[in-house]
Amino acid sequence: MRNIILFDSQQHKFILLNESEPGEEEGVRSNQYLVMHGEKGVLLDPGGFGVMPSVLAELVRYVDTDNIAAIVLSHQDPDIVGGISTWLEITHAPVYVSNIWLRFLPHYGIADMKKFVGVPDAGMRCDISEDFSLRLLPAHFLHSEGQINTYDPIAKILFTGDIGAAMLPSDIEYEFVDDFEAHMPYIEGFHRRYMVCNKAARMWVEAVSELEIKMLAPQHGPVYRGRAVQDFLEWFRRLECGVDLMTRSGHFLWEQA
Repeated sequence: MRNIILFDSQQHKFILLNESEPGEEEGVRSNQYLVMHGEKGVLLDPGGFGVMPSVLAELVRYVDTDNIAAIVLSHQDPDIVGGISTWLEITHAPVYVSNIWLRFLPHYGIADMKKFVGVPDAGMRCDISEDFSLRLLPAHFLHSEGQINTYDPIAKILFTGDIGAAMLPSDIEYEFVDDFEAHMPYIEGFHRRYMVCNKAARMWVEAVSELEIKMLAPQHGPVYRGRAVQDFLEWFRRLECGVDLMTRSGHFLWEQA
């Protein structure tokens, strides 16, 4: 799947720039997104080292690397950050990531951290131009202690990182979630294991429910739209996961079902 324009107006676009193939990133498909406002672009979760060439090839169809205004990393995992040192060589853009991961990132071979902007726990605005800002919102412990989401108030799309992520089999591919019940088998196991607890899920749902959201764009798998947005939020709000399901023996209750 390549280049799906999720929102398009005269001055603004939100693009699913690239979905890595199952053979890349050790079999885990990952999404990279580009937000365009005028001539400026923002790259969301640029991906691991293996996908960098294909992401760059798609990106330059829309924006010159000199006009990348920001790169946002939702959290610290290698399928998000693994290729960042190469991006730093070809762009002058600041890189936004949670404060708590700033000391972790040098392990990716990054010697100079001057381009990095630490996002505080409460989130912040990411100003792209005089008339447009993205909102960087906290999504702590879902599944990363310092995960941040990115909300585009023009497209009304929330980039959710690993929240809503789907693990689709290699022989199944679809671009959008329209039938949430049919999609749920591909997300349930991942969310029960990788999200820390129901309290964190509920607090996140309560916070993002104050936004007008037309699409949820996760880092893995199809994009939620229409009724599926509310269906996912309601399901996630009630989900028991992580330590909710842990037993004294270190097993998980859902594994024993």
